[in-house]
Amino acid sequence: MKRTLLLMFIYCGFMLLQNAVQAQEAKEKKEAKTPTGFSFGALPTISFDADMGFQYGGLVSLYDYGDGSLYPSYKQMMKVEVSRYTKGSGTNQIFYDAKNLLPHHLRLTADLSYLTEKSLDFYGFNGYQSRYLPELTDKDNTAEYITRVFYRDLRKMFRFTADLQGQLSGPHLRWLGGIGIMNMKAGPVDFDAINKGKDEADKLPIDTTLFDRYVEWGIISAAEKDGGSANFLKAGIVYDTRDNEANPMKGMWSEALITYAPGFLFNPEFSYAKLVLIHRQYFTLIKDKLSFVYRLGYQGTIAGNAPFFMQPYMLSSYSSITKTDGLGGAKTLRGIMRDRVVGDGIAYGNLEMRWKFLKTHVGKQNLYFALNGFSDFGMVVQQVKIDKSKISDADQAKYFDFSFEKDKLHPSLGAGLRIALNENFILAVDYGFAMNKQDGAKGLYINIGNLF
Repeated sequence: MKRTLLLMFIYCGFMLLQNAVQAQEAKEKKEAKTPTGFSFGALPTISFDADMGFQYGGLVSLYDYGDGSLYPSYKQMMKVEVSRYTKGSGTNQIFYDAKNLLPHHLRLTADLSYLTEKSLDFYGFNGYQSRYLPELTDKDNTAEYITRVFYRDLRKMFRFTADLQGQLSGPHLRWLGGIGIMNMKAGPVDFDAINKGKDEADKLPIDTTLFDRYVEWGIISAAEKDGGSANFLKAGIVYDTRDNEANPMKGMWSEALITYAPGFLFNPEFSYAKLVLIHRQYFTLIKDKLSFVYRLGYQGTIAGNAPFFMQPYMLSSYSSITKTDGLGGAKTLRGIMRDRVVGDGIAYGNLEMRWKFLKTHVGKQNLYFALNGFSDFGMVVQQVKIDKSKISDADQAKYFDFSFEKDKLHPSLGAGLRIALNENFILAVDYGFAMNKQDGAKGLYINIGNLF
């Protein structure tokens, strides 16, 4: 009898809880707002990246939802950002996406940016074949210290890209064609600029960096050490069945692209082609709440010789990400140092669980909060050829580990938080841990948008 009463009590409690949850979900659905027309947002870009420091500046975004029938998708959007990082990076970007505006289901994506890096990460080539020696940047290690920016170089990038996509077969299979106009200024760290205005005790010792040594050893050639043009053409196919681009709960997104930087496209020093293969898939585990997602990618040189300054540049069919460097860092391998894994060809993967634990609305704006746990990994699969003849035996022993004839996996683990407005504007906070000390230790990243 007691057991029967206990079971009835549990059953009634379960039914009451279920009814309460269903009532709350019905209330949320009834109260949810569907944005229409233009949605304008402006906010300070105050964020943090373990590789670049604190960011300050401004970001303006404009979404055109039309009559709301496309929501959470949109007709067109524009983003304008002007910001600076405390470690010397600068961002000036205009990004435009006409997703459902043009006739014949055409989609136009364009980006105009000027990006500066006073101390861009540079750890050499071929992954673990290049040793990472943190003591060289630690001023407390008086015996080994060289300079805090030993693993840094300088880059100023002008970038204009425009991609057009159209239906190839049905709504999911699309062709892609595009163009990229890139001009890079590269070189060693400008110690005078970094030390300007500092007290004598706080100035960095002026010394040769790893970049300087790579030039001296001939690994970076005289033709590429100062940068140059890397204008390219892009063509490929895209298969996309995602239910929501900003944060899909189901579907897949795969692409195969070839980018070709020919000499006749005002590339006087370099001509090369790269192949890009990326597959992303999204699985719903609990409807509207919990999903498992993953990404697998490959990018490699299939013809010619790519200049060193284009080797870490990540290519894809669509990216609103301003800083497209990798492997390593906020948008590729979280917790691993930015540009730690650089080669003539790289492969990578990301596994992630995403849980939307709270949905609500503020005024006419829909809002949700989510948590995520992730594992990232990548490796060099095509090595940059290194001629050892100009490298002394002592330098080979110190800066290289040629026992790594092939690189091995660079893994990391971590977790994060997401705050999303109207399903599209997503504030992302991630904290990652490198699993190998040769890749660094950890990284905190506060950015806009999911990894993929």
